[in-house]
Amino acid sequence: MKFKLILLVALPVLLTSAFIYNNNSQAPGFSDNTIAFTNVSVLPMTAETVLRNHTVVVDGDEIVLVAPSSNVQLPDNATIIDGSNKYLMPGLAEMHGHVPPTSPPPNAPAYMTMDYVEHTLFLYTAAGITTVRGMLGWENQLELKEKVASGKLIGPNLYLAGPSFNGNSIGSPQQAIDKAKQQKEEGWDLLKIHPGLTLEEYDAMANTANEIGITFGGHVPSEVGLLHAIEMGQLTMDHLDGYVAFLSAFEGEKLDQKMEEIIQITIENNVWVVPTQALWETIIGAADYEAMRNYDELKYIPKQLRASYNAFVANNIDNNPNFNVEQALDHAELRQRLLGEMNKAGVKILMGTDAPQLFSVPGFSIHRELAVMADAGMTPYEIIKTGTLNVGEYFSDDDSFGTIAKGQRADLVLVNQNPFDDVANIKNLSGVMIRGNWMPKKMIDTKLKEIEDSYN
Repeated sequence: MKFKLILLVALPVLLTSAFIYNNNSQAPGFSDNTIAFTNVSVLPMTAETVLRNHTVVVDGDEIVLVAPSSNVQLPDNATIIDGSNKYLMPGLAEMHGHVPPTSPPPNAPAYMTMDYVEHTLFLYTAAGITTVRGMLGWENQLELKEKVASGKLIGPNLYLAGPSFNGNSIGSPQQAIDKAKQQKEEGWDLLKIHPGLTLEEYDAMANTANEIGITFGGHVPSEVGLLHAIEMGQLTMDHLDGYVAFLSAFEGEKLDQKMEEIIQITIENNVWVVPTQALWETIIGAADYEAMRNYDELKYIPKQLRASYNAFVANNIDNNPNFNVEQALDHAELRQRLLGEMNKAGVKILMGTDAPQLFSVPGFSIHRELAVMADAGMTPYEIIKTGTLNVGEYFSDDDSFGTIAKGQRADLVLVNQNPFDDVANIKNLSGVMIRGNWMPKKMIDTKLKEIEDSYN
């Protein structure tokens, strides 16, 4: 078989040769770029089912065949990936992630280099994250998106919000209008909302966004409120903070009633939620900080960044006389209850962690979030769906991915145990495919060791 190899920036030749890159145009049948996962158990994510002893054929960046292995005859030049006793699932998504700036501001910390950007992108992919919705745009980041899409850099598929709309970046309704139009023209995928906008500024942004055809999501500014944000068409409510603020005025049976009402309003208006529960437990003081300080994945981020996480805990939790652990735990319990009720009712939920953030290492933070989602009462299938099928639906106007089926983009994760038995099994992977490009576990581990060494 002939391969077209792309030299990847800042990676040794050994790793580049392990990254099979397909650039041929799509053609009927099997081409010289055919890659096949054989005798594998497939989790198509179109339903809670496992297709045993199947073959999944990839040509270029597209899945071209999913069929029982006994029915598939592969050409001699196909690249075979033996999936015996393994499970193939769609790649996961980080729907509230961040990509560091390629041109850091003057006051940026010393570790904020292009190496750090490339490491961040790779960490996402190393954990099976094949799609990232970046929720804070920076100068030149759209160029970075193009480099990743072309294969010049290893990274997930990127969908990027522009620089955020907040109390510091917007000073009038007209500025909100101009900024929305500018970001649409520049090619950003959505507008990011941060706290601080006045009601007039928010409405100017929202009306403009709806008129010119660009979505917006993120936080709910306090002057706006959850109900008005839903009414104005905000597509995603991230972190559930808008819901908590709405429900904080109620107790007992009234709280139950209002929770049921707001969940129904959310469903009726096709609003998506990105819970980021694990991070919010950290922020509000409800986390196990001793355990977090010992997270193994912290070795993959700069020491200065690790130190800033510990400083946050010291200043805001350990040495803060106003911190109340009981209130923090009650807050976390409300968020978990809200997530559980949303899931039962059928709210559209998207997987996200807000990494890189406090103790949330890109990619690896998803596995911390999976456990918290399970604690909220979600089944493995329901959890995995938030990072696969649901994400494909969210982006269905632009791309086709999120399930394993003919015509879908070839974003795949090969794991050694069934994730439907336990979502933690996703951590035990054999390799990751992004846009038809296969990264075996050996290649992933070698690069992770490079990143670890660079920070130690």
